Amino acid sequence: MENRSHALMTGIFTIALLVAAALAGIWFNRDRAKTIPYEIVTTQSMAGLNPQATVRYRGLEVGRVEDISFDPRVTGQILIRLSVDTETPVTTTTFASLGYQGVTGLAFLQLDDDRTGSPRLASSPSAVARIPMRPGLLDQIEQRGLAILEKTEHITASLDKLVSPENQQTMLNAFDSIGKTAAAYGEIPKRLQPALDELPGLTRKLDQTAASVNTLATNANGMVTKLQAPDGPVERLNSAIGSLQGVTSSLETDALPHINDVTDQARSTLRAVKRTAESFSDRPQSILFGGPKAQPGPGEPGFAAPTK
Repeated sequence: MENRSHALMTGIFTIALLVAAALAGIWFNRDRAKTIPYEIVTTQSMAGLNPQATVRYRGLEVGRVEDISFDPRVTGQILIRLSVDTETPVTTTTFASLGYQGVTGLAFLQLDDDRTGSPRLASSPSAVARIPMRPGLLDQIEQRGLAILEKTEHITASLDKLVSPENQQTMLNAFDSIGKTAAAYGEIPKRLQPALDELPGLTRKLDQTAASVNTLATNANGMVTKLQAPDGPVERLNSAIGSLQGVTSSLETDALPHINDVTDQARSTLRAVKRTAESFSDRPQSILFGGPKAQPGPGEPGFAAPTK
């Protein structure tokens, strides 16, 4: 009996010691920090995020994930309840994103802010404030990866069209044309070679022509100098022009008046001859019997007024 009672007491003591150790562990591990509840609403995938996951603000641990559940009011929407330290500067511009810890793949919530100095975001158990959720790094990589894959598919389809048999034949024809063009360009130097061989002689002729032009210019300069010399041809020509101008002035002053008088007399004589010719034409008998008598004018004897 003594052994049994001793074993019973030992068992009770062991159980009591284990319970005390568990209570002590709970006591020492309990969170004494004051927290504020916040809520995140998202439609993104929360793979790897579990309750009691860490909440970090710019890398610093500031709280825990309390609960993850579906929004009963909006189908497909997820509600994430957080408990964040009261000292955490959660503001109206704070946002959340999903991060992953190293190679373990365990997810945590990362809080960040677009700017500093924004007003604090008020929250309480009765009116829980909501923090917006943005795509994390992996989500962005996934989205951009899908866009890159789509563009890759388009590029692959374009390359497939490019290397189609018709395009291959077109490219072969183009290469053939390029080859023919290159061959034609290769023949050009051969055709130009005779002209290149004649260039030295042409250059010598050009030099001779330039020398002749220089000689001609020198002779022309000497001729101009002789023409412009004192008592030279130019000066004598100017003297002759002056003498001619003097003769012209004399003619205008002396001879022209006499010429004008002779011209006027000639005009009068011609008018008289014209009148005589007209009278002879009208009355040829006037040569034998003389011209008709002149009719008396008004106030003269024998004047008769014309009747209608």
